[in-house]
Amino acid sequence: MTTEVLVRYADERLPRYTSYPTSPQFGPQVGANEYRAWLGALAPGLTASLYVHVPFCRSMCWYCGCHTTVARRDGPIESYVAALRREIALVRESVRVRLPVAHLHFGGGTPTILPPEEMGSLLSLLRDTFPFLPEAEVAIEIDPRTLTEDMVVALAAGGVTRASLGVQSFDAAVQKAINRVQTFEETAAAVASLRRAGIQGVNFDLIYGLPGQTVASCLDTVARALTLRPDRLSVFGYAHVPSFKKHQRKIREADLPDGPARLRQAEAIAAALERAGYRRIGLDHYALPSDPMAVAQARGTLRRNFQGYTTDPADVLLGFGASAIGRLPQGYVQNEVVIARYAERVAAGEVPIAKGYALTDEDRLRADLIERVMCDFKVDLAEVFGRHRRPAPRPTEAFPALGPLAADGVVRIDHGRVEVAASMKPLVRAVACAFDAYRGLGPRTHSRAV
Repeated sequence: MTTEVLVRYADERLPRYTSYPTSPQFGPQVGANEYRAWLGALAPGLTASLYVHVPFCRSMCWYCGCHTTVARRDGPIESYVAALRREIALVRESVRVRLPVAHLHFGGGTPTILPPEEMGSLLSLLRDTFPFLPEAEVAIEIDPRTLTEDMVVALAAGGVTRASLGVQSFDAAVQKAINRVQTFEETAAAVASLRRAGIQGVNFDLIYGLPGQTVASCLDTVARALTLRPDRLSVFGYAHVPSFKKHQRKIREADLPDGPARLRQAEAIAAALERAGYRRIGLDHYALPSDPMAVAQARGTLRRNFQGYTTDPADVLLGFGASAIGRLPQGYVQNEVVIARYAERVAAGEVPIAKGYALTDEDRLRADLIERVMCDFKVDLAEVFGRHRRPAPRPTEAFPALGPLAADGVVRIDHGRVEVAASMKPLVRAVACAFDAYRGLGPRTHSRAV
């Protein structure tokens, strides 16, 4: 029965719930004027996180779901960095209070495509613009294939504390099928270089459900990765949405593992990592017991944002760069996705907001419920409703979708507490969806539940 239920739910297309409401609900009703007003209304005592998006790569990986473009020359990158600098200044002009930074994350694309001196200068600009807390985490995504020793030196000098390396798979046939050929030796050299420079926090990104992937090849990738002992691993299921990402059309759907095969791959990876001493963090992260993410999960303080699971407790997320998303107490904003349009608006002295969403009290309540389920695999309705100064309802009356989940054994409901069954943890997104007032609305471009 358990396997049948897992397989049945695993093929559902559901949000990853890195925000609530999710980005399909964003719209033009929130723009530059609203963002400036929200920034100006930030209260003293808040902390911030910064996200900087660098939407360039030297080549396109066919599985990629990110907003990125191939840059063969450095000219477009230099122009983009100039626009980034201007956007940082525009946002800071609108903030009227001291806003200490707890986290900085460079995402992509490939952030390390920047020249080392430009990366160092950008890191210095951010530190000069915003006060960084002494314990602030500075993280960056890295393509090991193009990482240079000069870049490692620049990252260490700029205070980078954590590096996330794209690995995906060490299977040569799978790498060829996704247009990302990367040897184990390249990855090992990158890890060694980062650690020599004092950047001790090392994460690996793995993917299952890729063309030609098998349980055996997934386990071989895990075994090789473990020899490098990363602190954390993120293990994502490949999201095949060729209507949304046209380069994914180079991957034949017939070559992809089906739903049951994806589930077997995900669970085999999970079991192997847990045997190796890693703690399973939420849906798709794994961390050594001493890692801050594992500590946060044990304490019940794990959070979720656009980078996935995080230890980041900040009240404000400021996003910089094309397509970057920010979150303020009042709601969400997203920058222009098209790089040229983003640069035009910044050059004109505008914060380049394309769309956003103003949160209601109901949204905040549901976001809290969803975050706790996604992070803890359980939620106490009385506790969450109490935080929002509302009486707790009967779970299945307020959230009818919990009923079928309980009937199928996916969740247990006891005195207002909803808990995902241990064997059903891969379906936590389906449980989170039960609290989503917008479920079924908007385009179905989400990835499979497993």
